[in-house]
Amino acid sequence: MTPCKIFLVDDHALFRSGLRGLLDRREEYAVVGEAGDGAEFLSMLPTIDADVVFMDISMPRMGGAEATERALEMRPGLRVVTLSMFGDENYYARMVEAGACGFLLKDSDIGEVTAAIEAVMNGENYFSPAVQSSLAGSMRSAATRSSDADALSGREIEILVGVCRGLSNQEIADELFISKRTVDKHRANILEKTGCKNTASLVIYAIRRRLVDLE
Repeated sequence: MTPCKIFLVDDHALFRSGLRGLLDRREEYAVVGEAGDGAEFLSMLPTIDADVVFMDISMPRMGGAEATERALEMRPGLRVVTLSMFGDENYYARMVEAGACGFLLKDSDIGEVTAAIEAVMNGENYFSPAVQSSLAGSMRSAATRSSDADALSGREIEILVGVCRGLSNQEIADELFISKRTVDKHRANILEKTGCKNTASLVIYAIRRRLVDLE
């Protein structure tokens, strides 16, 4: 089996060393390089072959959003997984716009790291439960809807916002005074209309189309 090639971008060498140590213990992964900021990463990108990039948000010289945007212009097939801390929620929309497809808190365990790698390598998006929980507190429904969302009904948008807030179908049903079965049906319709595969994809869809705002 060819190992998944991973590149680490973070301005804390100790953190990079710790994450590399966890990944190097597994034969299915190969860490092919490290960089201390976005500018250094971009300078190395033409000479490296990577599948997944773990990208810090806030770094000197060039942060994660700009580095992600430029990297994907150079290598559209890269999968960028954002590394964040509690309190970074205001940066998430920018990382989504830049093209990040996964989000992990820096204190995630190896199980979440491998889950994120597996998801993005399968063409899916990934939000760790802890990230979505921290994100939910800063989300609100957007006042102005994007024209891209015209295919969704008003009720579907309400349910999508609930999904982004991390609510279960039953909790959404209770808030909207409708049955869980109705929410189940609407959620299935939303997945079909948006082409999303999972909750993480729905969150990214909603942020990208400004159906939710990050306060």
